[in-house]
Amino acid sequence: MQPVNNKANIGRPNNVIPFIPTGDFYFAKGVEAFRKRKFDISLKWLTKAVESSPDNPLYQCQMSIIYTETGAFHKANQILTNVLQATGDQYVDCYYLLANNYAHLGLLNDAKKFAVSYLDKDPDGDFSEDAKSLLELIEIDDDLDDEDWDLEEEDELLVYQETVFYHLENSEWDSALALLEEMILIFPEHKIAHHEYTYALFFSGRQEEAIEKELELLKEDPNNLYSHTNLAVFYYETKSLEEYETHIRALLNIYPIHEQQKLRIAVTLARTGFLHEAYMRFRMLDKAVVKSHISYYRWYSITTYRLGEPAKALSLWEEGCRRHPKLSEENGPWND
Repeated sequence: MQPVNNKANIGRPNNVIPFIPTGDFYFAKGVEAFRKRKFDISLKWLTKAVESSPDNPLYQCQMSIIYTETGAFHKANQILTNVLQATGDQYVDCYYLLANNYAHLGLLNDAKKFAVSYLDKDPDGDFSEDAKSLLELIEIDDDLDDEDWDLEEEDELLVYQETVFYHLENSEWDSALALLEEMILIFPEHKIAHHEYTYALFFSGRQEEAIEKELELLKEDPNNLYSHTNLAVFYYETKSLEEYETHIRALLNIYPIHEQQKLRIAVTLARTGFLHEAYMRFRMLDKAVVKSHISYYRWYSITTYRLGEPAKALSLWEEGCRRHPKLSEENGPWND
């Protein structure tokens, strides 16, 4: 066998052309993943696209659409607002995308404003029919509202609800209490705020006061779901087991229509030891609706772990941490 002569290769130019990804490459990969509804992967590619070309508004707009699809409407709106500020009216579609996001948040006054702006700036645009349909839906909603209830009041209430929801989900009791006190003064007829107030009051350390207030609410409405979920938790935490049994048994036969109420029962069952019943309730939930709740991932993962499904518990916990990074600051279900 003749020895290999490596000298022939010395001095030859390297003909391999290195592949250096561009923003367009990342963008194309992101769009491909988006079409397959792999939103987490799509977001990673588009983040790289934006990092490589931070001044390209197209990349940012596509990223906002992913946030919209995953329910992160505020993040989507922040991106779209930045694009409009940077480009003026060059990307008119941003107005419709903002209108759509505000409609999903229930902020109909803002949705109406941006839909009208879109049609004023591009009456024959790609989203013109969608914008007109959105405005028609808002008008129908106006007709269904009480005469003395205007859009600005509705928007204000929804902003309060959303902010309070954030503080409660993140166990920020003092911040929640301060906002709820304001909310109750402005909207005294909004009953859920009173129940959320007693809940925050209990976990801020004022347990007796919280129980007393919730019992007063229960007298006014003996069948109220929120009174039974709150009192079940309050009595369980204070080891008043006879009273706890009364309220938890009432919940076992309640199957609400709204997903948030279904979740509230599931969480109450989970945190008070009714694991099999909680598991069934969690499985019945529409995940697309409740994935914005940290409590969904926290208590569903704890329930599955305690029922002997550690792999599923880990999967739920990891997904929850991706959607809600603050969850990663807590102990996982295996350390609970």
